[in-house]
Amino acid sequence: MMRDLAKPSPALAERFSLAGRRALVTGASGVLGARFAQVLAEAGAAVTLAARRVEPMLALRDRIEGAGGQACVVPLDLADAPTIAAAFDTAEEALGGPVDLVVNNSGIASPGLLLEQSEDDWAQLMAVNLDGARRVAAEAARRLVAAGEGGSIVNVASILGLRQGAGVAAYATSKAALVQLTKQQALEWARHGIRVNALCPGYIETDINRDFFASDAGQAQVKRIPMRRLGRPSELDGALLLLASEAGSFMTGTALVADGGHLLNPL
Repeated sequence: MMRDLAKPSPALAERFSLAGRRALVTGASGVLGARFAQVLAEAGAAVTLAARRVEPMLALRDRIEGAGGQACVVPLDLADAPTIAAAFDTAEEALGGPVDLVVNNSGIASPGLLLEQSEDDWAQLMAVNLDGARRVAAEAARRLVAAGEGGSIVNVASILGLRQGAGVAAYATSKAALVQLTKQQALEWARHGIRVNALCPGYIETDINRDFFASDAGQAQVKRIPMRRLGRPSELDGALLLLASEAGSFMTGTALVADGGHLLNPL
């Protein structure tokens, strides 16, 4: 009897399943981090929610558990190295083993021209966007190597890590460095079964930027996107699951772009 090709096969669905995986999502108090955590939980992963702001994550944990998932909350300050190890300790205890799926989503922005950027602003941005992501990935990798397990790390970069933008030099530099760091991590850790990839979103509409993109200046930027619209957080779901799951088992060191064609714009 011929299978109904309109329905995915159980084997295909299983490739995207995260059942039995133990995940940690940084920046889980924000819009994109919360979305990433929910997607991982819906795919079957037990999720640790990590960020400086604990209160929003408590509500997210309750939603995940109310839907039948498993989640725990840990405070995490990427500029404070000891909190990273403590977060992984808590995650291991709560989830029953080492974290084998990391989404390095935390990030901050500090718009401004290079000649106007203060040393403190530059240092703080790099401490979170680059050094913090490096510390989290390294902590996960050390524990996985010690346990003899493989895993997947997704570093959330940006199309600004692949191309320039006006007035965002520090942010773009941090994301470009994160893309290169991703490739170096992938190269060094592949032998241990640890895949490392970068997810590079374009402009995604959130509560934080909605008012700006409704302005004349924001609309001018939107018109430069070939699709003539902003992305929705849900439109990163497929790319995230591909990089996180066994569906992407032969992918490592990749910078996967989801930007509505923004990078296609001619110079």
